[in-house]
Amino acid sequence: MAELPRLLTLWFALVSLLAFLFFGWDKGMAKLGRSRIPEGALWAAALLGGGVGGWLGMRLFRHKTKKGPFPTGIPLLALVQAGLLAWVWLK
Repeated sequence: MAELPRLLTLWFALVSLLAFLFFGWDKGMAKLGRSRIPEGALWAAALLGGGVGGWLGMRLFRHKTKKGPFPTGIPLLALVQAGLLAWVWLK
């Protein structure tokens, strides 16, 4: 059980990096008018632990900041995941 905080931190970091890259890639493709990353993939990355990376990607790339549930859903996921990580480390 002592490994859980480290493993969860590593998982969240890797999936957050993936989510961040997804948001950046999708924004770049949108600007070029090319094939985009499906919204389901953006959500999946955020739901699987990449909430912080998704939120940072939204902010840095100014992408999906006004569309549907993204502006509230992604930051909420980031808060929940950060809270879960803090709880696991402090437990």
